[in-house]
Amino acid sequence: MRIDIDKDVCIGAGQCALAAPKVFTQDDDGLSELLEGAEPGPMVGEAARACPVQAITVG
Repeated sequence: MRIDIDKDVCIGAGQCALAAPKVFTQDDDGLSELLEGAEPGPMVGEAARACPVQAITVG
């Protein structure tokens, strides 16, 4: 599973980290980033749908 985060679009709402805290976190600027070594699970799709600006794509 490939997960992409468009940092130019991300506004740091944190909905991805709330929906899938074992996969997403926020960097020092508050923008979304993947946790190192994270293993995507079923909540990744929910996290992408929860993003208010659709900065996350899953494929």
